Amino acid sequence: MPVDLTPKTYDTLLVLLQNSGRMLSKEELMQTVWPDTFVDESNLTQQISMIRKALGESASEPRYIVTVPSRGYRFSGDVKAAITNWERTGLVSQAVADTTAPTLTQQPAGGTGLGETKVSAALSPSNAQPVRRRNTLVFIAGFAGVAIAVVAITSFVYWARVKRLPALTPRSLAILPLQNLKPDADSEFLGYSLADAVITKLDYVSSLTVRPSSAVQKYCDKVIDLPSVGADLKVDTLLMGSFIREGDNLRITYQLIDVKSEKMLGRGMMDVKYDDLLKVQDAVAAEIIQKLELSLSPSEAERMKSQVPISPLAYEYYLRGVDLHSQRKFPMAIQMLEKSREIDPNCALAWAYLGASYTSDAAFELGGREQYGRAQAAYERALAIQPQQLDAQMFLANLFVDTGKVEQAVPLLRDALKANDNYAPVHWELGYAYRFAGILNESVAECERARQIDPLVKSNGSVLNAYLYLGEYDKFLESLPGVNDSSFVLFYRGLGEFYEKDFLRAAKDFDRANELDPSLYTQIGKAFSDSVVHNEADGLQILHTLEKKITERGVGDPEAVYKIAQAYAVLGDRVSALRTLHRSVDSGFFSYPYIAKDPLLNGIREEPQFQDSLETAHQRHEAFKRSFF
Repeated sequence: MPVDLTPKTYDTLLVLLQNSGRMLSKEELMQTVWPDTFVDESNLTQQISMIRKALGESASEPRYIVTVPSRGYRFSGDVKAAITNWERTGLVSQAVADTTAPTLTQQPAGGTGLGETKVSAALSPSNAQPVRRRNTLVFIAGFAGVAIAVVAITSFVYWARVKRLPALTPRSLAILPLQNLKPDADSEFLGYSLADAVITKLDYVSSLTVRPSSAVQKYCDKVIDLPSVGADLKVDTLLMGSFIREGDNLRITYQLIDVKSEKMLGRGMMDVKYDDLLKVQDAVAAEIIQKLELSLSPSEAERMKSQVPISPLAYEYYLRGVDLHSQRKFPMAIQMLEKSREIDPNCALAWAYLGASYTSDAAFELGGREQYGRAQAAYERALAIQPQQLDAQMFLANLFVDTGKVEQAVPLLRDALKANDNYAPVHWELGYAYRFAGILNESVAECERARQIDPLVKSNGSVLNAYLYLGEYDKFLESLPGVNDSSFVLFYRGLGEFYEKDFLRAAKDFDRANELDPSLYTQIGKAFSDSVVHNEADGLQILHTLEKKITERGVGDPEAVYKIAQAYAVLGDRVSALRTLHRSVDSGFFSYPYIAKDPLLNGIREEPQFQDSLETAHQRHEAFKRSFF
């Protein structure tokens, strides 16, 4: 009869069966079932107990699992494996297609029931692989010459349709900022930044999707209601915790909770010295992996190992910089992160976030070409220290896109997806690169894939522009987060409404966005708003000022320059519209299908300069397609 087992119980039984008749030490079992992870012996004891329960035996009266006192365990009896093919239900065992056994022979089942056919395979220690097979294995053990069916293991059986069933959505987790139980201004940064450190540590685990730090930031110092927070973040698991600092001592407590059942999956408490904060991310990440029984590939396990030790003081400055970056205080974040790398230049993440702060300062604060240069140097230093640091790869690719080097961004992002194809931000960034190159349907596919993995990916900092560029304005507006406190989202909502010719509502959103944060994009929005109320002079003055700053400071983001060209065209300044359109295309925004049909450029479409820019975009667009598709 089929018996459902948890993944780790399955793994433990499989190892015992593969080594039937041989005593396996406790250490050997733990190293095989939990590779590259420290676990307490009690975890193994629990799995053995669950196996015995499934098999209907007890430790005092063992029939299959024999305890070797103080040493280990042995599966009693000879074993052969029959891998069941569930053809009647349309499910085919993955082992049939991908088995590591040397021979496979298909035989009539000789009976009725679910198994219409059976495929027999020889298993031996030389070819057995101690990994979970998400299929159905029926193990037959022989005792006194009689074949007795022991157990049919159905661990994640519905993942088993060969090459056709999509993978189930990985378990989703939100790590909330730690609550400070003894509030003081000098320690507040730890609540957000320590949570972010654990989130970053788990980026490499493909069997888990972790909500980005930007999504959980709003829960700093908030009373947590489990069902509402779980629904808001769209997760099935939450990690909550608190900390208290007494001088140089820091006590951290945390709980891992299943949202639906509100069951405690695990809990922990750590006492660390303030100068040993790096231990926190490693310990908490390992606890999450263990309690959620996540399987790591060898490459994932390798990446999860602690990196090169860094100075405790440098790590503190890094954490402070991350906290300031999250608050969009980019100049202050740069100061902290520069201090971190001065003290210890070997922290890849400090270099990565230093680059991100320089990039944000350049783009949103009009910091200029010098900041972009510093950002690229910081990313390259991060990757020199840690060649497959996901955030550094993603940040550098984003910089390449914003500075007109889309062709250099795509290989970086595709390489990052080899490390973790379930890492939503990288799929989003790839969609971002594709839209600059005018590969719009593929851009939508990558961004929707990102949202399938993580519905909150880039929820506060990016929107799905490819829908807008395809002329699917309703889909674009539906894709926007329903928030009214994000200047970026309000700007794009206004732009979508402007395309739909809902001009008064668009002007209202543009104005509100500029009130919240008068930055590059929102000032462009204000120029669009001025066109609605026929205040062309003020709108043109805004655009001329922005263009002058961009020229003087060398600010990139050719997509933003394209929007300036659109606003110029709408306000009737044809000469400036053509000039900035040329600059946008020449500096890397060559979304040819969009430019060719964009109704906001109708006022300049018949000009020879427009045709020149369009042809330039067309040639680069076609070259990009030949290179990558």
